Amino acid sequence: MAGALSWKSRTVRNAVLQAVFVAALGTLIVLGIVTTRANLAAQGLTSGFDFLWKSTSWEMNFTLLPAGPTDPYWWYLVLGLMNTLFMGVIGLAGATVLGLAVGLMRTARNPSVRLMGTIYIELFRNLPVIVQLFFWYTVANSLPPPRQAIEAGGFLLSSRGIYVPGLAVSRGTTALAVLFGVLGVAACLWILFSRRFRALDAAPRRRLMLTAVGVGMAAAALVLFLGLDPTAPWLSLPQPQGLKVQGGFRIQPEFYSLAVTIITYGAAYIGEIVRGGFKAVGRGQTEAARALGLSPWQVFSRVRMPLAFRAMLPILINQYVWLIKATTLGIAVGFSDFFMVIATSINHSGQTIEFIGLLMAGFLLINFSLSSVLNRLNRAIALKGRQTGGAA
Repeated sequence: MAGALSWKSRTVRNAVLQAVFVAALGTLIVLGIVTTRANLAAQGLTSGFDFLWKSTSWEMNFTLLPAGPTDPYWWYLVLGLMNTLFMGVIGLAGATVLGLAVGLMRTARNPSVRLMGTIYIELFRNLPVIVQLFFWYTVANSLPPPRQAIEAGGFLLSSRGIYVPGLAVSRGTTALAVLFGVLGVAACLWILFSRRFRALDAAPRRRLMLTAVGVGMAAAALVLFLGLDPTAPWLSLPQPQGLKVQGGFRIQPEFYSLAVTIITYGAAYIGEIVRGGFKAVGRGQTEAARALGLSPWQVFSRVRMPLAFRAMLPILINQYVWLIKATTLGIAVGFSDFFMVIATSINHSGQTIEFIGLLMAGFLLINFSLSSVLNRLNRAIALKGRQTGGAA
């Protein structure tokens, strides 16, 4: 009788049903693992991650650090992840700057400027991103060959890439210098938004921020100086020589066509986010700022922009995460990002499940890290209490 009564309890029934569901799900997972291992064994494939220490026997067409066919798979995965992060930083920064400009055009008083911003957004937002990627890649490959390269101010434009003047340093030295510069900027942003420095006055906090950026840039300059080849000229200029271009630094068509695609496509969406953020700022707040005698620039920089940034940041977080995932389109034009390294490694090793797991883990790590940092920034700048007026 007690058992029957206990079964009539909703709490007991829910607990039993949940336990049965969890047990069934666990059974399916175990059966899937056993079946997968049996199928791999039948095909002569072994599971595990021992293959990560085997040589790849193929080359990456773009790397920030030295790499070769004898390097192991784990090193190629690190390089692919670095390429994805590098492309993501360039894409997010460029899309943010261009999107801010387009958003300001959309909120301008001049009808012609608003029309230009509207045309840009409607054009790039309504074309599939893969179509835009193929368009820019076709344009890059339609440039003249190295013999007829377009030269302007030490720069060379050709179908093999854009050649720019560069220092006579290795890729590892350049990557280390960039790392120090990024750390300096990150320290500056941490001082700006961290609660630990909120108690400081504006002047001391500004000095700390400038010090952080200065130390980072000084460390980057020192690394570049120590990495210079004393037997060669410090500055390497690109020079056409037959079918090749000697000297300088080459930006590959696969790289800059993907970067331009992410920047132009992302800026169309960010421009609308910026427009919505400025529209969210009440007219009374800007009128009050003008009544206090602030100049138009002071009204923009001290009233409109901070309040609009608070309104647009939550939506920007989702857009940034999407743009990071859009870097996987580089496989369509041959850019060696994390996704392409994974796909090529699967073809050479046959370790499909392991590499797919690493691919998902890598993008989860990137996107969770990005969203957590931006969400913390959102909480740090959020206005406490009531956001709008109303009855008490």
